[in-house]
Amino acid sequence: MTPNLCSWATEIARVRLEQLPRRWKHTQGVARQAARARGIVDDPDLLVAAAWLHDVGYSPELVRTGVHAVDGAMFLAELGASNRLCGLVAHHSCACVEARNQGIAIEWQDECTPLRDALWWADMTTTPTGEAIGVQRRIDEVFERYGPDHVVAQSVAQASDALIAAAARTERLLADPIQV
Repeated sequence: MTPNLCSWATEIARVRLEQLPRRWKHTQGVARQAARARGIVDDPDLLVAAAWLHDVGYSPELVRTGVHAVDGAMFLAELGASNRLCGLVAHHSCACVEARNQGIAIEWQDECTPLRDALWWADMTTTPTGEAIGVQRRIDEVFERYGPDHVVAQSVAQASDALIAAAARTERLLADPIQV
């Protein structure tokens, strides 16, 4: 990896996701949201890098398992990314539920930290076109976009309590960063 983690992550995301304009707009929005939370986490650069890379597994060239979070983490591991970055990408927005529902194992641990929560918050408060949105509205949007029978919608519905709780923890820290 290059010395500047955020630049490295931004370039990888651009190369892999620019071909998917809506996904690229979403990713840019998630990175903007993550930048807002830099002051409440132990490694601000890692948070922003994970935000840039969280959906890299949607790149058609990287699809292996069909669970984009796992596919992205596998790709990053091959590039020599840290286990922590791979874990954040693999588990972003409670992707373990979708992976479990599809019978896919995740080899990285979910760190359950304020940084992890901030990544989930950034993703779950950004629309597919990059605008800010409330977490419940985002959950509803995913359900509507995919339809009730799709594994992604079912997984997000199953994970909704965890997603809302992570967002609430992040918003509390954003409101009172002295808690960090």
